[in-house]
Formats: sequence, C-alpha cells, structure tokens
Amino acid sequence: MRVRLALLLILIATSAHARDIATFSIVARDPRTGEMGVAVASRFFSVGSVVPYARAEAGAVATQANANVAWGPRGLALLAQGKTAQQTLRELLRSDKDPKARQVGIVAADGTSATYSGPECNAWAGGRSGPNYAVQGNILAGEAVVVALEKTFLETRGTLAQRMYAALLAGDAAGGDSRGRQSAALIVVKKGAGYNGGNDRAIDIRVDDHPEPFQELGRLLKLAEMNYAWNEGWTNFTHKHFAAALEAQERAALLGPENPELLYDLAVIRLAAGKRAESLAALEKALALNPKLRKQAGADHDLDALRSDAGFQKLLQ
Repeated sequence: MRVRLALLLILIATSAHARDIATFSIVARDPRTGEMGVAVASRFFSVGSVVPYARAEAGAVATQANANVAWGPRGLALLAQGKTAQQTLRELLRSDKDPKARQVGIVAADGTSATYSGPECNAWAGGRSGPNYAVQGNILAGEAVVVALEKTFLETRGTLAQRMYAALLAGDAAGGDSRGRQSAALIVVKKGAGYNGGNDRAIDIRVDDHPEPFQELGRLLKLAEMNYAWNEGWTNFTHKHFAAALEAQERAALLGPENPELLYDLAVIRLAAGKRAESLAALEKALALNPKLRKQAGADHDLDALRSDAGFQKLLQ
C-alpha cells in the first residue's frame, strides 16, 4: 500500500505541469515601421490559440509554460495605458496568485522589453531581451535555443515577419522544443493594416498540427506577406491615395505574380494612377489566368476609363 501511494505521489508530481506549453517564442517590434508581433513554436496542439497577443501602438505579449492566458489581454491593456514592458511585467506578477510556473515575453510600443521565467518552469527554461525584442522558452533542448533566437533576429534583414520567422528556424535548428514539433504561429500588427483598413491584423497565420510546422508556416508567410501588401494597396485605393496604392499593389504583384485576382486589382489601381497601358497589361494577364473574371470586368465601374479602348473590348470577347 505504501509503495502504491508513493508511486501515485510521484505520478502526481511529475504530471503537475503535463499540459504546460513547452514553447519557444519571440516578441518583437520594428521601430522603422511601427509593426509589432509574436512568433512561436511548440510540441503542443494549436499553440497560436494560446500564446501570442499583440495590439497596434500598444505592444506584444507571449504567455506560455503554465500559461495564464489572462496575461495576454491584461498585458496589452497595461501597455496601451503607456506602461513600459517592465512595469507591465511587475503588474502581471503582482496580480497572479501563483506565478512560479509562468513564462512571458513582452515588448512595448516604445521598444522596452521584458522576459520572465518562473522558478518552477520545466527545464531548460529561460529568456533574453533587448531593445525591441524578447525571446524565451521552456522544456527546451538547452540555452542554445534562445541564444540562436536572439542572434538570428538581430542579424537578419528583412521585414519584421521575416526576421521573426528566421529566428524560429534558428531556434529549431539549435534543438527547439526537446519533445519535438507540432504547431507554430506568427502574428504582426500595425494600425489600419487589416482588411479594408478595418483592424490592425497585418499578418495572422497558424499551423495547429503538422509534421513539419516550420515548413508550413514558411509557405503561409509568403502568402501572408503578399496579402499584407494587397490590403495596403486596396485600402489606399479606396481612400483615393492612388500613388501609395500603386506602390503597395506593385509590391504585392511581385510576391504573387500568378494570382489573377491580385493582378485584376493591380489593373484597377494602375488605371486610377494614370497608367493606362500598364493597366491593360495587368488585366490581360489576370483574365488569361482566370477567364471567369471577364464578367466582372465587363460591369466594373473602376474600369470605365477603358470602355472605349479597343484592346479592352477585345479582352472581354
């Protein structure tokens, strides 16, 4: 009986944090663009539904290990009040009854950052931080994982999303989650960057369950960056900022040169910007890739300036 009781106690102790989110993550800010975001990976189903939080012009939070998910929205609310990352961390810790197994990374809109790993986080656990970033992880192969996250983020050029993704890849290459791979997520926020400028969600991609989550996240990121530029282009077009719309939409077309709907919108925006011949060229390619768009083009008032053009009429035949 005593042996059975002892075994039961051991099982309870070792499984106390069995659902802890063994994770490595980066929270970061791009001071040039004002973008903020989180990238995270884990041997845990749907890590993107639990860990990452971000709000434009406020900050970003990754709450993990024995995660207190209230730290996400609570942290963003504190950051939105103008608290620094360290002030926000202190308030989160003060209001939590049992923070010893929590882990969190925070970056504020002013670039301040903080990372915290409670003493009861499962080893290896820890983090690093500096201006505009914080990296952290638990149940990792070792400290080399967060070292790789930090080093790669600081040394990589490109968009904030590309730098955070590169950091994740480096962390995985250094051993990552000691239990293996399963899910990953990446979000980037910027004021007015969402669909039709209606919210701040510039990029929001998740891989909930996949044998190769990093590869799949990379595939989605290429589409997401194209869509980010496309949103920027169309939002500027609807506000009649045609030069800005054209710059963004041309950038989107470089990222998605075979996307017929994107090219169709490029034709509309080029026409609004006074580039008639270039508009026809984009429309011709769009209709070749998706002939079903001819019906839309025939009734689209955004293309009215082309109605009398023989080349346009031929495209509709």
